[in-house]
Amino acid sequence: MRVINMGPDPSLAYRPNLKTNETKEKEGYRNFESGDLIDRVFNTYKLMHTHQTVDFVYQMNSVWTGCSHTKLGMMDAIMSLDQLVDESDPDVDFPNSYHAFQTAEGIRQAQPDNDWFHLVGLIHDVGKTMALWDVPQWAVVGDTFPVGCQYQNSIVFRDNSFMDNPDEKNSCYNTEFGIYEPNCGLDKVHLSWGHDEYLYRVLRFNNCSIPEEGLYMIRFHSFYPWHSHGDYMHLCNEKDLRMLPWVQEFNKFDLYTKTTELPDVDKLKPYYQSLIDKYCPGILKW
Repeated sequence: MRVINMGPDPSLAYRPNLKTNETKEKEGYRNFESGDLIDRVFNTYKLMHTHQTVDFVYQMNSVWTGCSHTKLGMMDAIMSLDQLVDESDPDVDFPNSYHAFQTAEGIRQAQPDNDWFHLVGLIHDVGKTMALWDVPQWAVVGDTFPVGCQYQNSIVFRDNSFMDNPDEKNSCYNTEFGIYEPNCGLDKVHLSWGHDEYLYRVLRFNNCSIPEEGLYMIRFHSFYPWHSHGDYMHLCNEKDLRMLPWVQEFNKFDLYTKTTELPDVDKLKPYYQSLIDKYCPGILKW
């Protein structure tokens, strides 16, 4: 297994001027109770938690995992996110492409020797291109959660957003394990459909050479009830538990590098294109 230093908080490594106000800054992230964007955020999650059912997730897997929608190079896919503002994110209101480079640069500064980790930071949200192809944002963005079993209280807006989801009333899905076996492994668990699973499937389909640790980061970085709240451990197998620290390490960069100070994308592109050429080269099927 590749070893990285699970080191200092990247909110300080990337923005050292915040050292004097570290605690306050951290508490300001992922505020789902108030703020200028809260109505937009809640409406996105309400739609998600109404329509993300077992049947819907099966349908989206059938439609998207065959990677027959288009052909596109990775850098072009990243830059297409210039057109997208994530309506589930309470922290930012600027195009998602900037967040990609912010995350990558935060990782690069803290972990300079792990180039695949830099690339993961850059591409982790590229699955959001589905929103540019007429998929509603509630089926693309936001935190993910398992369907087919009991919804845990750590899910965002758990108390007031699932009332109209038909699975909530299905007794087969309302137990701790639901349709799953104990410790079956997250690979066998159906999460709400979104950009994490889609990009993971694209990378697998195109035989990209990103290490398994990086693929876990991509596939589960939005699964906050698991990596940040410790829920759904009863569905995890030994591999999931080994990979969890990697997902948690990535999450620090994904979260704490969001600032209104936007990176110089043109200056950074050559370095990241070299990583794309190394790990996921050429034209990919999406």
